Amino acid sequence: MKKQLRFTAALALCLCSTLATSRAQFGGQGGSPGSAFGGSMAKLFGDNTTYSATLDSQVKSDSGGDPMSVPAKLTYDQGKTRFEMDLTTASGIKIPAQALTQMKAMGMDVMVMISRPDKKMAYIVYPGMKAYVEMPMSDTDAATKPDQFKMETTELSKETVDGHSCVKNKQVVTDDKGKTNEYTAWNAADLKKFPVKIEMAEKGQAVSLLFKDIKFDKVEAAQFETPAGFTKYDSMQGMMQGEMMKRMPQGGAGGN
Repeated sequence: MKKQLRFTAALALCLCSTLATSRAQFGGQGGSPGSAFGGSMAKLFGDNTTYSATLDSQVKSDSGGDPMSVPAKLTYDQGKTRFEMDLTTASGIKIPAQALTQMKAMGMDVMVMISRPDKKMAYIVYPGMKAYVEMPMSDTDAATKPDQFKMETTELSKETVDGHSCVKNKQVVTDDKGKTNEYTAWNAADLKKFPVKIEMAEKGQAVSLLFKDIKFDKVEAAQFETPAGFTKYDSMQGMMQGEMMKRMPQGGAGGN
């Protein structure tokens, strides 16, 4: 029992770290988990500063293999970001069926990543465990705003994506220090030029984002807050160890 708990916790930690890192890299910043849609990435969305959508993201390494993918619910409002993911739906990551069952039983299956640049904080929340990790954001991630970037757009073609008539654009975003990030975006004419699909290359990975069920309704502020009554931890390792100890049999801390 103890070995199974430790194995499941270690596997969940590895999976969460992988997903968090890939999300942070989307914006070309390589920064805090959940910071994906800040910085240069935010520039791609133009005047669309409040929206929600379902997000199908795929990350494929240049070294080959199946792409890593996990569906997510995305909510964005004026720089604040929320991702909600069911880790058991991830593909491209080989996870034993027994480990997936244990992750769900322990409340590790659903993970919420929240980015709050206004507070210089990022949070990873586990609703099933009633726990979350609080992590300071770097000054770069917290301070960077879309108006600090310039974007050059070149129209490539017109295509239909997920039923939307789109203009396919090459978009090169440059920050105030001269660093550039290049994207390919499909901007939908019927959705305020929202980029329903984005492709980019980042650190040896090919990233593809597809947005569906896009809404521009006002977002509740509570979406970007940590739930009341949840236990706060300062690190992922600390949370996994603390929650694992709660589930071990009495006196089990020193066993095999």
